[in-house]
Amino acid sequence: MTAPSSPQRPVTVSVFSQRFSATTRGARHARHLALHQLHTWGIPHGTETSDAAAVIVAELAANAVTHGRVPGRDFELRLSLVTGSVRIEVSDTRSGPPRPPRPGGTTSPAPLAEGGRGFLLVDAFAARWEVLDRDPPPGKTVRAEVDVPGWLCLVRDRTTGARPGSAL
Repeated sequence: MTAPSSPQRPVTVSVFSQRFSATTRGARHARHLALHQLHTWGIPHGTETSDAAAVIVAELAANAVTHGRVPGRDFELRLSLVTGSVRIEVSDTRSGPPRPPRPGGTTSPAPLAEGGRGFLLVDAFAARWEVLDRDPPPGKTVRAEVDVPGWLCLVRDRTTGARPGSAL
C-alpha cells in the first residue's frame, strides 16, 4: 500500500532580493544585478537561462517603472533558485489599473505600435508566469520562472563548495 501522492512545493536553495528606484536607471540596475547574481549561482552570462532571465527582468522592471510607478515608492526584484528553475518576481505598489494580462491572455499589438510587446516576451521566455496581489499590499507581483537544465549540479556545487560545472 502506498501513501497518496501530494504535490510537493519547490525547495528554495538561494534568494536574492533588492529594492530599486522606480526609474529607468533602477530598471537597468536591476537587470545587471540579476545577471550578476545568476552568474554567482553558477548560471553563466550568455547561457540560454541567463539570457531568458535577462529579458524577463528587463521587461518586468521596465513595466514596474512605466506602469506601476507610484511617486516616492520603489519596486522590488526577488530572484530565487528553486527546484529546477530560477524564479523572478518583480513587485510594485500600484494597485489599480492598468493590470497586467494573465498568462495566455497576451495579445499582439498593431504592427507599428510603440509598445505592448513586453508580456509577449515574458510569455515566450518563461516556462510559467503569473500575476499576484502583492503581499503585503498595496500593489502586485509578476512572478516568472525559467527552467534551469542541470539544476541539481548547481545545488551540489553550492553544498560541496566546488566551482559550478567542475567534476565531483
